[in-house]
Amino acid sequence: MATTGSLAHTFMDSPIGTLKLVAEGDALTAIYMEEHRHVPENADFGTHSESVFGPVKEQLTAYFAGQLQEFSLTLSLRGTDFQRRVWAELQKIPYGHTWSYGQLATRLGNPKASRAVGLANGRNPISIVIPCHRVIGANGSLTGYGGGLERKQTLLELERQVISPALF
Repeated sequence: MATTGSLAHTFMDSPIGTLKLVAEGDALTAIYMEEHRHVPENADFGTHSESVFGPVKEQLTAYFAGQLQEFSLTLSLRGTDFQRRVWAELQKIPYGHTWSYGQLATRLGNPKASRAVGLANGRNPISIVIPCHRVIGANGSLTGYGGGLERKQTLLELERQVISPALF
């Protein structure tokens, strides 16, 4: 990816619909799905560029093909300190596994913060790469996802098929 520091975006087809990829310089700053909640209003996504996103597209393609379980991309996260802590913890959820909001809050040192964790999780700007889809309700139910519950289910099933193909 380029290192100019300027904003750029492109689009990518995927099994869960068209993705909008946004970068600043050499760092990925956002992945938005169609009808994605929490897209900043009047956001400037910079100029359209195909060439700047080669590694992102390659890794996402490999992920969707079940060939990549851990991303190695330069990320730039803009959020509060708490949000960035939540997003860092999300990256520790193993591929094909889920944690509850309460488990995530406990791992952050505040078991009573599951609601705040849920709000920060919902504001994750780099879906899929930062796997907010791996967070579920305490009873195992699928709850909240910026890209919609159907996409969340699809991503979880994709990962489970890779780690436990005999079950599918």
